[in-house]
Formats: sequence, structure tokens, C-alpha cells
Amino acid sequence: MGTERLATPDDSLQALASGEAPVLEALAQMQMGTLGRSKLGEETYVLVRLAALVATDAAPVAYHAHLGDLGLSMDEVLGTLVAIAPVVGSARVLSAASRMAQAGLIAGSA
Repeated sequence: MGTERLATPDDSLQALASGEAPVLEALAQMQMGTLGRSKLGEETYVLVRLAALVATDAAPVAYHAHLGDLGLSMDEVLGTLVAIAPVVGSARVLSAASRMAQAGLIAGSA
């Protein structure tokens, strides 16, 4: 599929699933500059993104893509989950913990 325009939604989904550069580049471009535009501190920004992932019941790959290299402590993760549990519900919080473990973001779970 290379860099040519993807002809159908099926082509786009297949390219995304196989990790082809044009699709991943488009996703990466969406991320560029969002920290600066948000005017949040880096730690707050990451914790807000964690909360959004939990609220949307994101897949393990999304947790890995958005949080994988950011070095959140387990205290920060647990604190965020406790803070948002009354809003998103216990099912979403439990699902998030499971998905973060599946993504290899919880020590000893990879």
C-alpha cells in the first residue's frame, strides 16, 4: 500500500492494522503540538489523557500508544483512576486496569 492514497475504508483499516506508515503518520500528526496547545503541565496532560482513555474504554493498543513511554508511576495511575471512578463508573476503571495490564504498562503483567 506504500504512500499511495488508500482507495477504500477496508484498505485504510488493513493499513492501520498492519502498521503501514501513511496511516500511522496521519495519527501521529494529530498528536503533534497538543501538549503546547493545551497549556497544561506535562504531568497533568498525561493524566488527562489517561482519564480520556478510561472514559472511552480504549483498547490496550491505545493505552500503549498514548502512555507507553511516559513513565507514569502506579501512584499517579491509581490516583487518577480513583478520581474519575465516580464519573466513569467502576466497570470502566476495572476494564482500564485490565487493558493497561494487557498493554504491558503494569509492572509484572507483560
